[in-house]
Amino acid sequence: MLENYQMVASLGWANVKPEIICKMEREETPCVPDGPGEQQRHQSPVPAVSPGMQRETERVPEGLPEPTALLPGMPNPDVRCQGGSACGQPGGSQGVWLGLPHPSSLPEPQPLEKSRLTCPECNKSFKNQMSLDVHVQSHTRERPFHCTVCGKSFIYKQNLVKHQHVHNDEKPFACGDCGKSFKEKSTLITHQRIHTGEKPFTCTNCAKSFREKWTLIIHQRIHTGEKPFTCTDCGKSFREKWTLTSHQLIHTGEKPFTCKDCGQSFRQKKGLIIHQRIHTGEKPFACTDCGKSFVCRDKMLLHQRIHTGEKPYTCTDCGKSFRQKVNLITHQRIHTNEKPFTCKDCGKSFRQKVNLITHQRIHTGEKPFTCMECCKNFRYKKHLKRHLWVHQGPGVVPEAVQQEMGGPSPAGGQAEAKPFQCGVCEKRFWKERLMLAHQRTHGTPSLQPPPQPGTP
Repeated sequence: MLENYQMVASLGWANVKPEIICKMEREETPCVPDGPGEQQRHQSPVPAVSPGMQRETERVPEGLPEPTALLPGMPNPDVRCQGGSACGQPGGSQGVWLGLPHPSSLPEPQPLEKSRLTCPECNKSFKNQMSLDVHVQSHTRERPFHCTVCGKSFIYKQNLVKHQHVHNDEKPFACGDCGKSFKEKSTLITHQRIHTGEKPFTCTNCAKSFREKWTLIIHQRIHTGEKPFTCTDCGKSFREKWTLTSHQLIHTGEKPFTCKDCGQSFRQKKGLIIHQRIHTGEKPFACTDCGKSFVCRDKMLLHQRIHTGEKPYTCTDCGKSFRQKVNLITHQRIHTNEKPFTCKDCGKSFRQKVNLITHQRIHTGEKPFTCMECCKNFRYKKHLKRHLWVHQGPGVVPEAVQQEMGGPSPAGGQAEAKPFQCGVCEKRFWKERLMLAHQRTHGTPSLQPPPQPGTP
């Protein structure tokens, strides 16, 4: 308002300064208290017009406002506060709000909405255009970053930088606890959580904790049922991308990981690493209860359920529990009478694959179990164990197997090992039915066995 007055005064239209302008120059409140002569006091101050001023007014160019009119932007002094309330100045009473809308009448300020950058393929949102452009490349399969050593391409530059560490043996980040070295600092930080036991990422559904965030994300898919990775050949879905990649090798038949010692091939590198421990004899996972060692951690965890008695897999039909899920699946085939493994030679079906493999030896004639004493071959391992009793007595056979075969307890001695003797040639047998069958070769089928040691 003060600026507008100064403009009017510069044109020579005002030669009397209004009281309100004086107050504004002195930085006093512009509110005028209500009073008896409120209307007159609130009238816009009109300067006295002299004859010379009248002549100046007559020469005002067309389009400019009259001196008594309000210039654009000047407040209307006749506008009161809404409801006659005070203008908000400290200590003020009811008065006039000088041409400006009262704060209570203004609309609530609305927050400015940021324009969201969304991927047209998956509707994922991003903060800036650069991040969106990089993400879109994952859908288009465009890989603009190439390794100059091996030619491998990457979607993101940071992945190329990480990959280039593969071509050099430099591992500058070493663990202070075990001395193991790493190429990246982030990998070292994650590794050190093994020593500290820190698991900072916790599942909100089951409270299970993890060392790395990506393992938590994969775990949460168990609760949500999400399986975002689908096989294009059979339609089977998986929670993890590497599981899909490994599964697709079933369709292609590819086994890229080969053992240098025996030539056996595997679909996964993990399978090769575990297999190579057979040749090296390494068993790095030991049971804390009995000290038994294992080539892989999964087998050790299964073994520990023997000590804890844990059987987490229960049959819904009969209530029987099992330590391993595969045993439950096999057991449930008893209720469903499912026999998914069929022999291609004779059409006989089996509940377990191992039984089919054993059965097929009848058709192939394979006898993979060999006696080290006489080089005799057997189709089944249990038959080899029984045969070893012939050479060394029952001491070489576990007691549980001896009881299964109906043999005597391992007290020692050839007589106790083969208590049944032929009455013709004195040949001994460890079962009576075998001795009677032998006697028939002598033409004496009714010959009774001689008294055995310890019998009246």
